[in-house]
Amino acid sequence: MSEINAQALKKPSASGGTSLRAKGKASELLREIWRFRLSYLFIAPFMICFVLFILIPVVSAFLLSFMTYNSLEPPRFVGWANFRYMISEDLLFLKYALPNTFKFAIIAGPCGYIAAFLLAWLITILPVRLRKWFALAMYSPSLMGGIAMTIVWLPMLSGDRIGYLNSFLLEWGFISDPVLWVTSKEHLMSSMIVVTLWSSMGIGFLAMMAGILNVNPDLYEAGRLDGIKSRLEEIWYITIPSMKPQMLFGAVMAIVGTFKAGSIGTELSGMNPTPQYSGHLIMNQIDDYGFIRFELGYASALSVFLLLLMYLSNKFCWGLFGSKGDE
Repeated sequence: MSEINAQALKKPSASGGTSLRAKGKASELLREIWRFRLSYLFIAPFMICFVLFILIPVVSAFLLSFMTYNSLEPPRFVGWANFRYMISEDLLFLKYALPNTFKFAIIAGPCGYIAAFLLAWLITILPVRLRKWFALAMYSPSLMGGIAMTIVWLPMLSGDRIGYLNSFLLEWGFISDPVLWVTSKEHLMSSMIVVTLWSSMGIGFLAMMAGILNVNPDLYEAGRLDGIKSRLEEIWYITIPSMKPQMLFGAVMAIVGTFKAGSIGTELSGMNPTPQYSGHLIMNQIDDYGFIRFELGYASALSVFLLLLMYLSNKFCWGLFGSKGDE
């Protein structure tokens, strides 16, 4: 009997064994971190910036979306009230911001993406001596930003007779009266889309051009031996499948750029809000409630909704260009 009791005393309990295993795993993890401490030191700047400027703001916006907050009084929990108001009572959001955003994103996003790919492909077939200059010419509009808006688009789309576009159309007899390109609800959205397409050759365009240049030339020769006879077939069966990561990156950048657009309508028209809300996007709605009305809880709910739209669009792009190994 005494031997049995002695063995029972020596045998650790289940909870004690679990805690010992947990401590062992924790110590092993700490040893691994210390072993690769130099690597963690290199990624520390990125991780600190990611936590400070992405993770914390996203989590804060998600928490504030369930509260009412005016930046002066303490936040007060209201549950789903902000989202219920968004989908049932906010007529400005339902009638203008949401449909305008979808219209703008569906036209400007895919069209800009396709144009970026086609221009990247056309530049890659040019001689090397000319390639860099054409690439710079296509990429420069995305760098100019507000400068281009001031010195190019506002004079060109001016609604009087001295506007460049109106002057040209009047001189050639295409129109009899000046057109209000940016101050009328009929033309503002079209002007916004044109300006966005002109400036859509950004980092996604460069990534796709790099992807096309890195396709193995032997694949094209093998494709011609297998029966590929045209450039279009080469693009469809060889180029695009060989550069899926770059295509995915370009699609994600196009989605982010179109959904986060907001100031372009007010910059073109010079009005806030835009004429009859014809250029009112979700970002304008967020700015309105966040920085003018100071209803930060509802602005956070709108931000969460926009983030969800971007996430679903990115998942769609992952389904088109991603692979199981990338997920």
